[in-house]
Amino acid sequence: MGLPKALVHDVDGTSWVQHAVEVLTEGGCNGVTVVLGASADEAVRLLDGLGVDVVLAHDWAEGMSASLRAGLASLHGSDADAAVVSLVDTPDLTAAVVRRVLSEREGDEALARASYHGRPGHPVVLGRAHWAAVTAGASGDAGARSYLAEHDTVLVECGDLATGLDIDERSSAVG
Repeated sequence: MGLPKALVHDVDGTSWVQHAVEVLTEGGCNGVTVVLGASADEAVRLLDGLGVDVVLAHDWAEGMSASLRAGLASLHGSDADAAVVSLVDTPDLTAAVVRRVLSEREGDEALARASYHGRPGHPVVLGRAHWAAVTAGASGDAGARSYLAEHDTVLVECGDLATGLDIDERSSAVG
């Protein structure tokens, strides 16, 4: 992309990280934690006034698993019974998708993820009972993929609401 994805802006001037926070909040999340890595100082400025917790993944170069581990670790002292894991590079994600996936939530045992025409994607709901195992198994850019595949994860079809595609190249970016 040529810059951290959190700093990419849509044509309307909204950064992807700002959009992600808005979608999660409007989708029913009772608090948002944003995990940052590269260019964290710049991204923190974009989050000013949004009422989010910010966590730094110091080992961000390891891949998305570093962000997942840092985010889950930051929630251990909270009273949250589940975490919604989303990516900043899914700019067509909507609050309706988040609400639909959250509707499958089953307390601290929850394990659900959005699916787009049968293809698993984000967001993912991880109940607290899964956090330790997900953290232990997360490596590289795979995040919780293996864990979710090996457990009884509810797939929640959301292809009627969004594409679920993550954007990895500037030529496919919105703005």
